[in-house]
Amino acid sequence: MPTSRTVGVRAITLMLMAALWMIPPAALANFTSEPVFNPELSIQKTPKEIKIDGDLNDAGWSGATHIMNFVERHPGDNTAPEVATKAMITYDEDHLYVAFVCVDDPSAIRATMCERDRFYNDDAVCVMIDTYGDASWAYEFFVNPYGVQKDNLWSSVAGEDSGFDLIWNSAAKITEAGYQVEMALPFSSLRFPNQSMQSWKMDFWRNRPRESFHQYSWAAYDRNEQCWPCQWGTVSGIGDVKPGKGFEVLPTFVAFQSSSLHDASDPHSGLRDGDVMGEPSIGGKYALSSDVTFEAAWNPDFSQIESDAAQVDVNTSIALFYPERRPFFQEGADVFRTLFNSFYTRTVNDPEYAVKLVSRKPGLTLGFMSAQDESTPYLIPLDESSILRNTGRSYVNALRATKPVGEGSQIGFIATDRRLDGGGYGSILALDGNVRLAQSYAIDGQFISSFTGEPDKAGATEGLEGLAIDEGAHSAVFDGESYSGNAFIARFKHFARHWSFMIDYNQVDPSYRTLTGYDPWVNYRQGSVWTGYTFYPESGLFQRIQPQVYAENRWMYDGTRRWERQNFSIDNQLRWAQTHVNIYVSRGSQAWTNGVTGEFTEYDDLYDFGFSTYSRFNDRIGYSLSYERGRSVARFADAIGTENSFFIDVDIKPFDRLLIEPNFNFVRSTHADTKKELFRQSITRTRFRYQVNKELSVRLVVQYNDAKASIHISDGDLGPNYYQWSEKAWDVDPLITYRLSPFSVLYAGSTQDYMYFPENDVRSSVWKLSSRQFFVKIQHLFQV
Repeated sequence: MPTSRTVGVRAITLMLMAALWMIPPAALANFTSEPVFNPELSIQKTPKEIKIDGDLNDAGWSGATHIMNFVERHPGDNTAPEVATKAMITYDEDHLYVAFVCVDDPSAIRATMCERDRFYNDDAVCVMIDTYGDASWAYEFFVNPYGVQKDNLWSSVAGEDSGFDLIWNSAAKITEAGYQVEMALPFSSLRFPNQSMQSWKMDFWRNRPRESFHQYSWAAYDRNEQCWPCQWGTVSGIGDVKPGKGFEVLPTFVAFQSSSLHDASDPHSGLRDGDVMGEPSIGGKYALSSDVTFEAAWNPDFSQIESDAAQVDVNTSIALFYPERRPFFQEGADVFRTLFNSFYTRTVNDPEYAVKLVSRKPGLTLGFMSAQDESTPYLIPLDESSILRNTGRSYVNALRATKPVGEGSQIGFIATDRRLDGGGYGSILALDGNVRLAQSYAIDGQFISSFTGEPDKAGATEGLEGLAIDEGAHSAVFDGESYSGNAFIARFKHFARHWSFMIDYNQVDPSYRTLTGYDPWVNYRQGSVWTGYTFYPESGLFQRIQPQVYAENRWMYDGTRRWERQNFSIDNQLRWAQTHVNIYVSRGSQAWTNGVTGEFTEYDDLYDFGFSTYSRFNDRIGYSLSYERGRSVARFADAIGTENSFFIDVDIKPFDRLLIEPNFNFVRSTHADTKKELFRQSITRTRFRYQVNKELSVRLVVQYNDAKASIHISDGDLGPNYYQWSEKAWDVDPLITYRLSPFSVLYAGSTQDYMYFPENDVRSSVWKLSSRQFFVKIQHLFQV
């Protein structure tokens, strides 16, 4: 039975909300706010139930703390917003509750009904939480006006990780006066100090994309301050919250059938259908407390449902880098990151088992991972290229620790070790740090030592046929060598409202090699400097103008210059259609080993110029586009070419549930003198996404890759010669997804790969289905 005081409080709250809704949009132009730096508030526990349904009339909101003092942090500098926003916050034993009331013209609101994490240009609200208050990592929770979620994990080393997922609840609704959002964040999903009273750094944001991308915040921001979470407000009063203990079990089953050509060189040999296969896996997580978790998995499902987009690789000699999307690495993803990619988790390729422990105690964060990998990718970095080989089974261990040393600063170390089955190993030890010197000045860096023992195998040059590989010390040949090496990086940074700069120096020894990281080059020292000055015009077409200068030099350990480059650009943000334009020009030189003569050749008078632009015209269509032209080196042809490249990406939303995302990437180089085509590659990719409802979605990816290159070789007494290499392929990948949560999902789909077989002496050229796979994947998270 509610008391008269409770009824009164609730009535007053409802009247305040009604008054906020009744403000007509035209009158909001005079809405004012007062910037408050590092604001503070204390919240209270709600005794009543809150149902997350998008309505705000639950009794549980009656005692919530209200926040109405929002300022525009972008593009304005702590100015008054055009529209009113209110946030409310409270909690109970199990959840932190946050609600937003966003006043606006409902016809102007931009929202997409899509899968979680898939909206990018919508109206949205956001809660950011640094539970430890040391500005080293933080949660971000976004919700759009349809209640679709997006969550990120931010870290001071790597920035935002959009692949991070947590289980939480949200709902929203569009009203006659704007939209409103409710969130329930389970304490069991968050990591925080194990103490009776909590005091967290937090901020509340509202994104409002129109002609400009407007962003409103509770905390005022100083553009001369580098540390982003240091400027958030403080929310206290959360008391006697139960630590997030308990078990999570994630069983997964994947069934698939793969088909391939009987004879890979003969398209008419027909497809050979493999057996229908099934692979179970199971993972489990136990939270010992709110700040210590243990995770283990047997035969973890590391399949990637969203295939990697093809990258332009026709003129590169190093292994490509792809982002990590696999769920096992979600917990503690920020812990293992360093400036060098010392632990690139995709090197754990096909584990039989994996275990992981993450501890976030006040003043010290620890992470440990161990796995048995059945198919080990071995990245061999060389002076001018890298080679990727498979070495079978291995055992991987990684240990990481970081310690905050004041707000916005931390020190840490990482140690990794990989032991190859049958002989060979790779280990690294590294120290790193990020030190905030002053409000706008900081330094960061990392020093690494590597220790390598190569396998000693018969047929040590297998897979290297046709490559000019030195078989001496520290080579690509597996001949049982043991050696060590070092790598180092240091940066001095100044980011402020107007003038900013960064000075960077890094080096990698000739004998450095890591079997758990991504370092595709060795034998270099490199220095670079960047500086820019930002202007903020108060009126006119331009919202921000930033001229920039960048210069870099790389040279080998013997002092030979590898390349040098100078770049000048002007970066502009317009007050029209969220348009961004960057115009640039650069010049420099490069030096590479000639594939024919074997001599080190310098290529001078290289240059390029171009532009990139992005616009979002309205809620239905946006694009990004870039073009570059210049004089550059065609690596495999050992020649100077005139290179043109073009990229365009468009996203089209015919209606709120359908997204069409075509993009086209093209590059072509012709010989500077003979005009002979040296290389060309075009990649056309379109993704269609239709959201039936919040749970069910249909996706189709269609991709075409057409590549061609001239390879410069020496043909005995005939002298230098060229031969042509080319490849054409179509990929068609349909997928149906039924998603109850980030971890409880049913997938059904297929991959269809078509290859072009050129004309030969026997048969004419033909397109054929070269491989195919059907698959069904089901996983469900059980929480105890």
